[in-house]
Parts: sequence; C-alpha cells; structure tokens
Amino acid sequence: MPDRLHKKETKPPAKAKVCKSCGNSFEWQKKLAKDRDAVQCCSGPCLGDKPGGTCAALEATILGLLAERGPDKTICPSEAAKAVGGRGWRDLMEPARAAARRLVAEGKIVVTQGGRVVDAATAKGAIRLKLR
Repeated sequence: MPDRLHKKETKPPAKAKVCKSCGNSFEWQKKLAKDRDAVQCCSGPCLGDKPGGTCAALEATILGLLAERGPDKTICPSEAAKAVGGRGWRDLMEPARAAARRLVAEGKIVVTQGGRVVDAATAKGAIRLKLR
C-alpha cells in the first residue's frame, strides 16, 4: 500500500514556558513553533499587561511580609493585597496571585496548599506563600 497509510509524524511538545506577565505556564503551540524563544507572554491580554507599579509593589510586599515572618512561615496572598490596596484590596487578589506566580517562576517562593508545595499555575482555592 502506498504512503497514504503512513501516520503523520509529530514533534514532541517543547517544555512549558512561564508567562512574564501573569506567571502562568503555557504549553507549546503550533503557531509559536518558529518564534518560540521570542514568545514571552501566554496571550495577547498578558502582552499588554506589563508588570510594574502595583505588580512590583505586590511582589515586594510578598517578599517583605515573608521576611518579617521568618523561615518556614507562610502568608496568604490577601495579606499582600491588603497592605498594597487598603480598602480596595479585593480588586488586587488576582494581581497578588499573579505576583506570587512570577516569584515562583523566579525561584524566590513556593506556593502551598495543606502544607504541601503545589504548582502555582494550576492551584485552585486557598493558597499560602512561603520563602524557598
């Protein structure tokens, strides 16, 4: 039988990358194949949402609160959101979690649930942050 019965060969997916904006990991996509090394963000909206200002303040606050608590102590991302946002802290919860994901990607902290380290990008529900 001719070549039409041969299965199409596919390349194995490349290692997941971490979005420079939100800290989520994203997988290989065919459209990224040519410029994979140049791709820094997981999506168009993240590309326009550069970390800075509030994001930098959240990252610094997370690290500061953890340093105050000492080794093996944890904080909730809401503590950083409250310190930075005051009364409007609830609006900063997702940016605080994104800041935590970026710090995890940089190797500065870990995210835990129930005392166990979990993947920051896929964790659902209440999380705690701890210095690495």
